Amino acid sequence: MTTLGKVFGFATGVLVCLLLSATGCTDLSEGEAKQDIQTQEKQTVVAPAADKVVEPKEEPQVAARAEVEVPQPPPPEVEPVTAVKPEVKAEEATKPVVEPEQKAVAKPAEKVKAEPQGPAVQLALKFKQGDSTKYRVMTEAQKSVQWEGPLPKKPAAFKGGHTGNRVEMTFTQQIQSVKDDGSAVAKITIDGLKYVGRVRDNIVLEFDSSKPKDPNYPLAKLIGQSYTIELSPRGQVAKIVDVNDARTAVRGGSSGHKTASTLLSADVIRQRHNISALMLAKKSEFRTGESWSGVRSFSFGMMGSKTFERVYTLKDVKEEGDRRVAIVEMSAVPSSKMAEEIHKEQGSGFFSKMFDSTETYNGQLELDIASGTVEKYIEQLQTEWVAAEPAPEGDAQGPAALRMAAIRLYQIEKID
Repeated sequence: MTTLGKVFGFATGVLVCLLLSATGCTDLSEGEAKQDIQTQEKQTVVAPAADKVVEPKEEPQVAARAEVEVPQPPPPEVEPVTAVKPEVKAEEATKPVVEPEQKAVAKPAEKVKAEPQGPAVQLALKFKQGDSTKYRVMTEAQKSVQWEGPLPKKPAAFKGGHTGNRVEMTFTQQIQSVKDDGSAVAKITIDGLKYVGRVRDNIVLEFDSSKPKDPNYPLAKLIGQSYTIELSPRGQVAKIVDVNDARTAVRGGSSGHKTASTLLSADVIRQRHNISALMLAKKSEFRTGESWSGVRSFSFGMMGSKTFERVYTLKDVKEEGDRRVAIVEMSAVPSSKMAEEIHKEQGSGFFSKMFDSTETYNGQLELDIASGTVEKYIEQLQTEWVAAEPAPEGDAQGPAALRMAAIRLYQIEKID
């Protein structure tokens, strides 16, 4: 049997199961696939103090008027290699994904390349008591698997498609007080929420606060809720001051309650408000051409982890009327740094050596220099794994391949 034949014979069922489920392989009935409930993943979080970056979970959305409870048997910690039929439980597949903090690895920023031009500008957040700003933040975590090749060669148990979730939240940030060091206490009020969760291309969880809804639905109860955080000039959530009232409002045992609670967890809140492009910089003043860097790791389960060296460069300072906007671009390449530590913590991907992989990881920050306000910030990772088996000589059916992909997105923009 060929190498790919072994991959398909043994690994296809397991890999499909792993890549299409957020936390495990469990049942998803046709009825569950039609429920109008949502839960979102979270995007990237940089933990305070240690400059660690934690992959956030995605945030949920729900467009249903009635909530259906999804049974929640505890998923096994280790996926059985005998799994053939990849089935995914709705709640688990759409649960916001936040990489455990201890699995995220970052290093203090260091200057990588310096070609300074022009006067230095300050890249830092600035706060003024009473200021109010509205933002929209989006996070997405998607996984997909598809068969490419002759249908007769397709394993009978194979079920492909896209699984994951996307969250869009709008919130108002009001500065309540400013400290001598420039940090500020900010009240965050949730104004709107959208979420779409999919399992093998079927929408299983959905919520949109702009559409008619049951006001008693758990995710609907998030609208109007507030929490308080402390933000540093470096774009870091230094402290979560108070979130108790909001958590109490969505407390409950249903899948909708758990999704809403996840969106108010400490990791997801930090992920929502941290600006890693600023956090990783050792200083605040830069001239055009100067760069700084940091290492970040993503975990993809049994496909292993990927570690990237992210390099941020002040590319330009644009004059827009009476405003000056700094443009910081991020590019990333696979990095071997800290790989040994990551290997010890996460282990290597069991199947990753069977596949060829490619990735694209980039981003950009737009910062109003005078007001110290983030205008827009985005980081997106797209990675793909392919295992292909050349067709034997004389085989008219042609070659076969298994293609898997993952997307991680974080984007925040000022909307007023």
